[in-house]
Amino acid sequence: MSTPAPAPENPHPGMGFREFVLFIAGLMATNAIAIDSMLPALPEIGHSLAIDTANHTQLIVTAYLLGFGSAQLIYGTLADRFGRRAVLLFGLALYTLASVGAIFAGTLEVMLAARVLQGVGSASTRILAITIVRDCYSGSHMARVMSLAFLVFLSVPILAPSIGQAIMLVAPWRAIFLMLCLLGAVLFFWTLTRLPETLHPEDRSPISLAGVSHAFGLIVRSRVTVGYMLAMTMVMGGLFGFINSAQQVFADAFDAAELFTLIFALIAVFMAASSLVNARIVEKLGMRRVSHAALAGYFLVTVVHAAVVLAGVETIWTFSVLQGAMMFFFGLMVSNFNSMAMEPVGHVAGTASSALGFVSTVGGALFGFAIGQRFDGTTLPLTMGFVVLACGAVFFVLVAERGQLFRADMRVSDTAN
Repeated sequence: MSTPAPAPENPHPGMGFREFVLFIAGLMATNAIAIDSMLPALPEIGHSLAIDTANHTQLIVTAYLLGFGSAQLIYGTLADRFGRRAVLLFGLALYTLASVGAIFAGTLEVMLAARVLQGVGSASTRILAITIVRDCYSGSHMARVMSLAFLVFLSVPILAPSIGQAIMLVAPWRAIFLMLCLLGAVLFFWTLTRLPETLHPEDRSPISLAGVSHAFGLIVRSRVTVGYMLAMTMVMGGLFGFINSAQQVFADAFDAAELFTLIFALIAVFMAASSLVNARIVEKLGMRRVSHAALAGYFLVTVVHAAVVLAGVETIWTFSVLQGAMMFFFGLMVSNFNSMAMEPVGHVAGTASSALGFVSTVGGALFGFAIGQRFDGTTLPLTMGFVVLACGAVFFVLVAERGQLFRADMRVSDTAN
């Protein structure tokens, strides 16, 4: 694996490039595995906690996402003041302890509280993963690191439902949370023993209302940052809508609950493959050309999928193939959208990453929950939700680019307004 030329000094002393990518992927995986590993267990969790409406089990996913998204607002500011390492250690400790709370939850209320706190802890991994990468790399180099990390981390959605299902074959559903607890502990000690501080001392920012307001002012005045942040919110809403509804779609719409983990894994393979493709082509073609082509493909697939459902010819196979195609294009968009949103505001990377994560995750979670709550035993609400959100993503990218797509990547100074 060749390493792009970073800054003149080693950007992460003590950690080689491969270990750095694996570490970032591991941080990012805490979020995916906390969601996907329990999808097969939702019916049993609902029964154990006396949840009387099937759609309400989706709250176990949404509560986590809301905690995960909301807490991102504070981690960036803390990381810019106290450094990346200490804040990350705090978040991983909270993630681990909240997982313990979920193991012993006896009511829906306790479970939701534990899930919110688990999400709050995991938010640090999302913010700090991107921020640490931004500390060390920029531009297409940053996009390549993120794509390689996504490639490793995206094996988690492929494997996580099967891991959850396998755990349930030999232990109660609570053992899934024990697995999450162990993951948090491993990452805590990896951070403690291997991660150097990546924030330069001269870049530490005092916590002050004026400073925070200044940083957020820079963010909201950047058309590129806001546009891609809102476009990300739209596509994340589609992803969360799928995750919320997936188990019910296979069990109720297609009467094929036994195929859920296998087909979910195959769909996730498309997203992993797209990250590998992105890592290979992004430096040659540029983030804009790659992500804009992917956005066009994503929009086209959502329209075709809705037409298939409206024509009454939807099957488990049409659903799986079209959903896989959507996830392929999603994988080509997500790391590039993140990188382009961050590029104009790298000097306030922690706060910018917080704002991006808060808006895209909380907004996406609310859109996804709204789609999931409309599940009626068919795939129609889900596919129509995809179309609406894809239209929104196209609109916001057009705003970010002043209506001109497929341009070569611009200099940071060109993207500030």
